[in-house]
Amino acid sequence: MSVLGYLQRVGRALMVPVATLPAAAILMGVGYWIDPVGWGSQSALAAFFIKSGSAIIDHMSVLFAIGVAYGMSKDKDGAAALTGFVGFLVLTTLCSPAAVSMIQNIPVDKVPAAFGKIENQFVGILVGVISAELYNRFSGVELPKALSFFSGRRLVPILTSFVIIAVAFVMMYTWPIIFGGLVNFGEHVQKLGSAGAGIYAFFNRLLIPVGLHHALNSVFWFDVAGINDIPNFLGGAQSIEAGKAIPGITGRYQAGFFPIMMFGLPGAALAIYHCARPENKAKVLGIMMAGAFAAFFTGITEPLEFSFMFVAPVLYVIHAVLTGISVYIAATMHWIAGFGFSAGFVDMLLSSRNPLATHWYMLIPQGLVFFAIYYVVFRFTITKFNLMTPGRELAVAGSEADGEDMNVSNGGAAKEQDATLLARQYIAAVGGSDNLTAIDACITRLRLNVKDSSLVNEAMAKRLGATGVIRLNKTSVQVIVGFVAEKIANAMKTIGHVEAAPAPSPAQSGAKLQAVPTSTAVTVVSLVSPVTGAVVALDQVPDEAFASKAVGDGVAIKPTDSMVVAPAAGTIVKIFNTNHAFCLETEEGAELVVHMGIDTVALNGKGFTRLVEEGETVTAGQPVLQLDLDYLNANARSMISPVVCSNIDDFAGLELKAEGQVIAGQTILFDIKK
Repeated sequence: MSVLGYLQRVGRALMVPVATLPAAAILMGVGYWIDPVGWGSQSALAAFFIKSGSAIIDHMSVLFAIGVAYGMSKDKDGAAALTGFVGFLVLTTLCSPAAVSMIQNIPVDKVPAAFGKIENQFVGILVGVISAELYNRFSGVELPKALSFFSGRRLVPILTSFVIIAVAFVMMYTWPIIFGGLVNFGEHVQKLGSAGAGIYAFFNRLLIPVGLHHALNSVFWFDVAGINDIPNFLGGAQSIEAGKAIPGITGRYQAGFFPIMMFGLPGAALAIYHCARPENKAKVLGIMMAGAFAAFFTGITEPLEFSFMFVAPVLYVIHAVLTGISVYIAATMHWIAGFGFSAGFVDMLLSSRNPLATHWYMLIPQGLVFFAIYYVVFRFTITKFNLMTPGRELAVAGSEADGEDMNVSNGGAAKEQDATLLARQYIAAVGGSDNLTAIDACITRLRLNVKDSSLVNEAMAKRLGATGVIRLNKTSVQVIVGFVAEKIANAMKTIGHVEAAPAPSPAQSGAKLQAVPTSTAVTVVSLVSPVTGAVVALDQVPDEAFASKAVGDGVAIKPTDSMVVAPAAGTIVKIFNTNHAFCLETEEGAELVVHMGIDTVALNGKGFTRLVEEGETVTAGQPVLQLDLDYLNANARSMISPVVCSNIDDFAGLELKAEGQVIAGQTILFDIKK
């Protein structure tokens, strides 16, 4: 794995401990709302909430060790988290001032001060990474029978203890140097003052496309380089009393994000909407409104940022520059608010009574100014350089032809589909299970390790609802899918080997379709050909969704006759308004899709006559559609017609029975096996 790919793994693992911060922010925020003057000294209830939140903040270092070990483990098992905890205890105990004094036989007051700071997030990350690597390497080891109890996952915490002893020995001599370097870096950044905050914010946005902003954040937001901005801010009164925080200063690496996330990006969304073509504005409005609301209310900006990040990179660079300027202004003016999750309305409200929040309300007028700046700059840049932001292409991405309507046939648009179906389709889009080596998720993106990123079908991923695909290198890919990322990732892991087959490579495009081996399986239902014509292998269909089996498994037919019949007895659950396709559920539960031609939805129903209605029960061979073949052959992109079982994963597979010429209602096309 490349350095970039490994850093990406560390970055996404950091999200595990960071995900605990909203709990701390809410608890402490409520406490300060109850007692904004006494900070818990005048209200037992306020003290209850503040102390509960500080329990998380005060133990962030061990949470980093546990979270990183868990997040980087190959199977996300609790044993990996335990390994991280054990490693952290061993290292911090051995490198504590008392232990160093005893081991090195020197007075405690002569022990370098760096050992008094051994419990910090940097050490937590280091231990987490080591623990995860040991877990991934040794969790499958089998010991001799006499020691079999300690095999596998039980072996790893024991092994980690011994490895960490060696690490602790090295740290006894290197930690003062490492700690001094980190502190020196932090001091240099702090000496830059507001400018340093602005530079950090610029790179924070610029690194989002590759997912490394989390690693950068850990330097400024947590106690890696001595800055520790978020925990110190959330600590409020306790941080002030302990001398860890200064009103007007602590929080400067956070405050300027509020005007951008709550106001600036919604201004960009409005500009993108106004620049969309008239025929696309309705669809773009829905996308932009959802993204703008998420940014304003929760501070989650990726749905908006990824809508223009790749189609108009210049806009994203402008966005990064404006973010840096905003953070610089807020830090210079000492307009401070902080967050435990992100810079949205909820976090602003919760932090408003924190004793470290100074002139926080001024971030609102600053935000209104940035709303106008974003709107004007984005609109001017889009129109001046004719940038292809959402809605400015001739058709909104994903609306063409059958990629979208087949999503409907399988249960609605992407947002309405169940996670299992989407997971199966995304596995196909990234080259199939054989190409996948690791699956993970961030808030809005699938983070995938693959054998060959060139096999990832970006067009298909976008048809499924993804807003972007990032190929970090040959083995690392990110797919931006929105808030359902974790649900889809979990479903992808659960599906394992059952998902759809990978999209064929050009070298395979002429291969004959082979039936799934089902020699011992029982036939559930036999399907007759729905139309007379010539059999075509599914991987020959000129549509990625069908050819890769993302829609389902089956075969295709090029019709030579006008009558289309039901391939089996069942219920017509869907006939499209354009009459070009229908869905049938058999009595055995098989869900069949008969799609006449490719891109025929664009014909708006011309060439098709409906002979039955939705909800009707039909018998095998009963006429369903009538075709005007002369018109269709002259006007359709292709009349190759897929016939697939969309829920084939519920069965053992299918066995092809036909090749060459088939007759509607008579020739057995394929058997679905139990």
